[in-house]
Parts: sequence; structure tokens; C-alpha cells
Amino acid sequence: MKIAFIGQKGIPAQTGGVEKQVEELLIHLAARGHDIYAYARRGYAQEISEYKGVKIIPLPFIKGKNFEAISNTFLAVLHSAFRRFDIIHFQSIGPASLIWLAKLLNPRTPIVFTFHCQDYYHKKWGLFARWYLRLGEKIGCRLADQTLVTSQELTIYALARYDKGAVYVPSGINPPTLPEVREIRRWGLEKDNYIFIASRLIRHKGIHYVIKAFKNLKTDKKLVIAGEGAYTDDYVKELKELAGDDKRIIFVGNQGGALLSELYANAYMFIQSSEYEGLSMGLLEAMSYGLPCLASDIPANLEAMNGMGLSFRNKDVSDLSHKLQYALDNQEIVKAQGQALRERTRQEYNWEKIVDQTIAIYNRLLAKK
Repeated sequence: MKIAFIGQKGIPAQTGGVEKQVEELLIHLAARGHDIYAYARRGYAQEISEYKGVKIIPLPFIKGKNFEAISNTFLAVLHSAFRRFDIIHFQSIGPASLIWLAKLLNPRTPIVFTFHCQDYYHKKWGLFARWYLRLGEKIGCRLADQTLVTSQELTIYALARYDKGAVYVPSGINPPTLPEVREIRRWGLEKDNYIFIASRLIRHKGIHYVIKAFKNLKTDKKLVIAGEGAYTDDYVKELKELAGDDKRIIFVGNQGGALLSELYANAYMFIQSSEYEGLSMGLLEAMSYGLPCLASDIPANLEAMNGMGLSFRNKDVSDLSHKLQYALDNQEIVKAQGQALRERTRQEYNWEKIVDQTIAIYNRLLAKK
């Protein structure tokens, strides 16, 4: 099959759970022998035409958080009309707002839409952007030939609200290698001497709750925060001011590749503190490394851990502090939880099963057309 992916920023992924999930799906589909094309924002990653079997089509965009995705998507939809794809697969609710145009220009091509999360809950968006994202959700769920949803909670929502077939197809995770401590010594880090967060520094990710809770603890362990802002410079400044002169709190910036793997592999535990989330790729990655996980008790996090990790009341600093102290005082218990979480990722979030399911959906749509 010749398949186009529209809506992601590009590959190789630089930041963001959606970008990493889409990249892995593209690579796995290409490895199965399919002809895979990824539309990308020009300049997002290194200027290459192909990555691990995936052909990259870079197109321009209008800079600014409100226009980047939609302007690039618009050009991608126009471009797709001249390429005769078998399937066009949209990512996320913002880009999905142009599915109507894709269907108009490609009337015989099945359109698939992956509903990752309800982005209009993210606090970085203004009123108009939130309205437009809701519109994109409606267009995607109603007009796509098939909607795929990455969490069971969101699948129930989509089925109830739009009364049209939405299929649960989760994110996947690759079994990682477990590197020893090497490069992370630059920050004074050793095996099990730090608690880890990997996230974009955006308010709804709840990292301010973690810093407040951590500062209440009497511990020699460090709190390591990997990630950067996304048009959220004020929030990044607020976090660093909140950390103050506490030398246990370390911001390491955006990390990827071997260094990010080393950070995951050697942490004592992982925290996912979002006020709202789809299926968190950061949480899944931590689980795949066998890390004990402490997450806010939002439905998507509880679904991912399935009772095998610790949770705290969403936005509750006192409860978070209490659960952190419990995790520090009960190493054997939380380490056993981490091993159970790793096995869960191998069973529930296995890429080979997910790719099989996705290809079966593509084939069904092509047979109907």
C-alpha cells in the first residue's frame, strides 16, 4: 500500500508523545514493505528525504503556535491530491479539521483519523483555538472513513458523542535496552539516586505540583526534569523560580536518543503528573524500562498502569508528597511494581500487534472502496 501521513510535525521525532508514536508506526509499516510517506514541517528535523524506509515530504508553514499545524496540513492536503495514495492517515484533532478538503480532493481514497487526545483542554490554547480544535474533533470523527483512538476511555467518549464506529488502537512501545550510567554523571546522577520526569514544560503537565511536593521531602535523591517549553516561556520561568536554590532539582533540557534512554534506565522512579492526558508516551516508555511509576489519577494514566503503579489525586500536592514519600520508603514494593509494568507494556502495547491491527483496518477500507 502507498500511505500518506498528515498532521505530525515530522520525523525523526524531536519532542512530543504523538510525534514518537507516529514515527514508530511509520517505521514499522515501512518495514512490512509498504510505501510510506510522511508530510513534515520544513526544518523540523534534519533535512533528509528518507528515514528508516519512510519517505519525507517537507512543506512550509506559517510560524506561530496557532498556525503551524494547520498551515502545513493545508499544503499537505493539496499536495496529496497529485500523488494517488491508497490511504491518507491524519493525526490529531487540529489537522483533522481539513479532512473535508482531503475527501473533496481525493474522493476515492479512504481517510483514516487517529484521535490522540482532546487538545482543547491544554491550557496553552486561547478561546478561538479551543473552539477550532473541538471543530476538528467533530470533523475527524464524523467524516473520516475510520477513526482510531489511542485510549479506551477516549474510545468510549468518541462512540458516545458521535455514534460512529471508533476503534481502539493504542500506542506501542519498543522493548528498550538498559544502558548503564555513563553520560548522566555530568549532572551528578547515579543509578537510583534520582526521580525522573520527561515532558514538555506546559502547565497542564502539572510539573509545578511535583516540584512543590518534592521540596517537602527530606531525601538525598534528586528530581530530574527533561524537556522544554512549547510557546510556554513564562511557565518554564515559573518552574525554575519555584525550584529556586534547591540543588536537588535539575533541569536537563530536551533529551533524546542514547542519553534519554540512559536517564530512563537508571532512575529510581518516574512521575507523570498531567492534569489531562491522552495515552502518555512518557509513561509508557517509563513502564517499558521497568520503572516504578507514580501518576495523577486521571483515567488515561490509570488505564495505562492497570493497578500496577502508584497514583495520586490529580492536582493535589499534599497527596503527591505523601505518595512520593511512600515510594521512597518502600523500595522493594515499588521495584516489584516496575517489573509488572514492564510486562504489561510487552503484552498490551506491543508494536507488532498494533501494526497488524492497523494494516487490517487499511485493507478493510480498501476492500469497501
